[in-house]
Amino acid sequence: MKTVLRKLALCCMIGVLVVLAAGCVHEPPEGKLTPEQEAARLAKSAKIHTELASEYFFRRQYKVALEEVDAALKADANYAPAFNMLGLIHMALDENSKAQLHFERALRLSPNDPEIHNNYGWFLCERYPDRIDSAIDHFKRAINDPLYETRYIAYANAGLCEIKRNNYPEASAYLRESLAQNSGYRPALVGLIEMDYKRGQLDLAQSRLNGFMQRYAPTIKSLVLGIQIERALRNPRAVDSYLFQLQKNFPDSKEARTAREGGL
Repeated sequence: MKTVLRKLALCCMIGVLVVLAAGCVHEPPEGKLTPEQEAARLAKSAKIHTELASEYFFRRQYKVALEEVDAALKADANYAPAFNMLGLIHMALDENSKAQLHFERALRLSPNDPEIHNNYGWFLCERYPDRIDSAIDHFKRAINDPLYETRYIAYANAGLCEIKRNNYPEASAYLRESLAQNSGYRPALVGLIEMDYKRGQLDLAQSRLNGFMQRYAPTIKSLVLGIQIERALRNPRAVDSYLFQLQKNFPDSKEARTAREGGL
């Protein structure tokens, strides 16, 4: 039922966006657009196609997302959010060189965009461990923008990035600030659990993870942590439970594939 509702919601959104695209700019009586109206029409088209690309991206329909970005760039060849979306898509496809080129192009076009800084920072953190300092700098650029409405995401990303290099005091500060802004943000909550696990505080990590699983829908990371924590505590039945949930909830994920191959 949830899948059907999501499909219906996406279809409705597409319908609304198409109507907006068709009706947002009115032609003058003689039927010819002025230069200003044509520019507004193209700008609106680029925005709508990029928003559609984002929807398809989050549904992992990357081919359709790329088609929408292509349509956006045909409307406006210098639309920074479209290049930002290209960066995300190619990152998801493990095409790191292409992703980096697109993120950097987006930042050249819009050097103060906090969303692009946040996404590029996450890309660097995930794919280039030797560039964590640069990643943190990009997160800080996003965090320091008072108009950025989702700074809690950038705070959480910075914290997760610091965990990668075992910088736990900084990681804890970033994650707790993220939760101060959004107490239910799951990546930040899971980040604190990961930090307990990496510090060897297995009982605390297990307790916090159990509490998380009772209150929130699982994430890929929370299930992987469950497998790792319970394996370290030598609880094979609990390990099997987390493996089952990973396969059930995220069968197409890299982590699920790795688990099926016995490598997780």
